[in-house]
Amino acid sequence: MNRIAVFATMALLVVFAFSPSAPASDVQSGTWKMNPAKSKYNPGPAPKSLTVRIESDENGFKLDSEGVDANGHSFHAHFEAKFDGKDYPAPGLPNGADTVSVKRLNDHTIQSSQKKGSEVLVTVTVVVSKDGKTRTSTYEGKDAQGHTVHQVVVYDRE
Repeated sequence: MNRIAVFATMALLVVFAFSPSAPASDVQSGTWKMNPAKSKYNPGPAPKSLTVRIESDENGFKLDSEGVDANGHSFHAHFEAKFDGKDYPAPGLPNGADTVSVKRLNDHTIQSSQKKGSEVLVTVTVVVSKDGKTRTSTYEGKDAQGHTVHQVVVYDRE
């Protein structure tokens, strides 16, 4: 190897060693697809499909979900929230909620409250497995018709 090639390689290594790096990806981030065999919907029926795309870091959470309900109708929900417990707009949530607040419980667990006005309709606790391959969302509360909701939705990372 000639001296110029060695010098150029060393210079690049120094640049990479001292350049600011992007923050590490949060375990919540990624594309998650519902696993219907492992999910439990009460009341049912479960949607035919559900995919959730999440961007998350130490400050906040952005969710885009889309799917097809049991009757074959497409749906979409989106929200962005900081991990500060404050309410943020959440259009398209299937239970009729209009805002969401989100807080981080630990590195692998977050909790959100979906509200209509000031009333909490559903609390969702989301846990990502230690290996990062599975995401489990447990919903507790009421649906749009006032029925008690207890759902455990399991997602696989795509």
